[in-house]
Amino acid sequence: MVKTHLKLDGLGCANCAAKIENRSKDIEGVENLVLDFARSKITFTSMPSSSETVIKQIEDIVHDLEPDVRVEKITLNTSKVNGYRHNKKELIRLVTSLGLLIMAFIVPWSILKILLFMTAYLLSGYKVLAKSLRNIRNRDIFDENFLMALATFGAIAIGEYPEAVAVMIFYEIGEYFQDLAINRSKSTISSLLDIRPDTATVKRDGIWQTVSPEMVLIGETILVKPGERIPLDGIIRKGSADIDTSALTGESLPVHVSKDANVLSGSVVKNAILEIQTTTLFRESTVAKILDLVENATQHKAPTENFITKFARYYTPIVVFLAIGLALIPPFLLQIGTFSTWLYRSLIFLVISCPCALVVSVPLGFFSGLGNASSHGILVKGSNYLEALNGVDTVVFDKTGTLTEGRFEVASVMPAPTISKETLLEYAVSAEQGSNHPIAKSIVAYGKAYLSHTDHVSYHEISGKGVLLNLNSETVLAGNRILLKEHGIDVPHIESPYTVVYVAKNKTYLGAIDIRDALKPDAGYTIQALNKLGKKTILLTGDRDITAQAVSSTLNINETHSQLLPEEKYTIVQNLISQGHKVAFLGDGINDAPVLAGATVGISMGSIGSDAAIEASDIVFMTDEPSKIVHAMQIAAKTKFIVKQNIVFALSTKIIIMGLGIVGLSSMWMAIFADVGVALLAVLNAVRILHYVPKLER
Repeated sequence: MVKTHLKLDGLGCANCAAKIENRSKDIEGVENLVLDFARSKITFTSMPSSSETVIKQIEDIVHDLEPDVRVEKITLNTSKVNGYRHNKKELIRLVTSLGLLIMAFIVPWSILKILLFMTAYLLSGYKVLAKSLRNIRNRDIFDENFLMALATFGAIAIGEYPEAVAVMIFYEIGEYFQDLAINRSKSTISSLLDIRPDTATVKRDGIWQTVSPEMVLIGETILVKPGERIPLDGIIRKGSADIDTSALTGESLPVHVSKDANVLSGSVVKNAILEIQTTTLFRESTVAKILDLVENATQHKAPTENFITKFARYYTPIVVFLAIGLALIPPFLLQIGTFSTWLYRSLIFLVISCPCALVVSVPLGFFSGLGNASSHGILVKGSNYLEALNGVDTVVFDKTGTLTEGRFEVASVMPAPTISKETLLEYAVSAEQGSNHPIAKSIVAYGKAYLSHTDHVSYHEISGKGVLLNLNSETVLAGNRILLKEHGIDVPHIESPYTVVYVAKNKTYLGAIDIRDALKPDAGYTIQALNKLGKKTILLTGDRDITAQAVSSTLNINETHSQLLPEEKYTIVQNLISQGHKVAFLGDGINDAPVLAGATVGISMGSIGSDAAIEASDIVFMTDEPSKIVHAMQIAAKTKFIVKQNIVFALSTKIIIMGLGIVGLSSMWMAIFADVGVALLAVLNAVRILHYVPKLER
């Protein structure tokens, strides 16, 4: 099976988008078809041999419902965002229609009035009438085009020419501005997410050539000038500069890099020329992985989006039948008022019944939420996970690399009573200098100034215990208590929450060095903020109990489990879920893949370079900051609030004007506002999410 992406250029009607999606899903050989209205994109999988046939069938469906929409296959070279093109012809058509309407009010002759009214009506409404005829032919009656045609025909039938024409013109003007707002919103969000580099300047045969990033091989040298985006991951071979990583991490401050530093694609060079040796192909680069996440994020729709789609399917027909009942029951069965009065009131029902405000603003709201999260270095793999964050009541943390730096440092040096600190460090560094273990490296980094023994006869690293070093006539041991006891050396028991390295020479105890894994700067603020939000916090670690309890006590974590294997972490998380908790697990994304996959929301941090992390987790943090979990929850809450706000606003406005229409206190003008005006306001409200800035009190 192959995945195909199609761009629907000019698609502005959310209701039509839902119809295109439903009909396209019925095409034989199509699987996993999703229409992403926010990005005007269809994605589906099919057999390679049938993909072109499927594309042709989808094109036919699209042109049947929306003749002006262009269908284009998305490739690597066409995935860049197209800016919104202002449709001047549409504006001229609507302004001309409005001019004819004004003239109709001015001229004194009745026949000419009617002629001008009808000309304005046909000029402004021919698209609506054509679409409604196509829908009737396709047995798809209940949409806004049919409703507008029926409502305006009814108004003409009872002699309300001015109102019929004005309603059609202002409906189309409202649709025009609504489409303008939608397309500009899409363009804004897509531009925010689009970090794909256009070209790469690569050195071949001593000449700099400009090529597509896909054509650059691993190991080639590329040139990046100030203001340009780094096209591929690599290592700086020449130059130093400040680079802007905000598109990747959400961090606004530039980072200074120099020779031999690793740099990620998608970053922007600020103030100097860099020569970079590539370490990945474009398809495996950081920017490609991010683009893939962003491109596919809106395929996973939130429950609210799916509910609104189903709701709209039943809502419009129900309102139509209510309108028919309103036109017939009071004048004929209840003998109340005249038929023309109740017909006019029923027409208001028809105008107002279109659920455009909902079907447009809800997906756009979630898409804005995804865009906001991405701009803060939080990549969410679907709006369903963004919505799921709102239900999380328990946040479970891994320790090493998540709440702690994962980098060891010397906390204290404790020499034996008759030994100096300098002597202890001299032998400790001599023993550890040949080891690649992080603890050994931390000791060497701390005490390398005391190193005097650079040659040794033999060196032996004992797994899980420490090292043994022979220095001519001296034997040096550095490791845990077990290692020294095995060699007959008595050592004091040091009660410490950190890792203790004991050192001895020729069976003489020299002292101990306390090694700690430092907490991340924002770890305390993160737990504090989660506690304020009423979330339960749990620490799961494979480390010793005394170490785990020290971290938990320092950060005020609610519950701690230590000395765990990965499968035991998974079991604890599954038990929490079986008890009804909604669990977010935050880990490094490599060792904890089963737990990440099993949690309600799995979050990996600082691991965009790991395919395992991206595959297993639902959300990826581009930095090593655990505080991103608070930012993600704040963005999710803001998104949900605005989406709910739009739903309540749209439905309540429609219900109120429907109620006023029943008692004769509303007009078609109010109905038009309730339809097009509410949709426009809902779209503008949804885009507010983009400008929301999450904050963490420190």
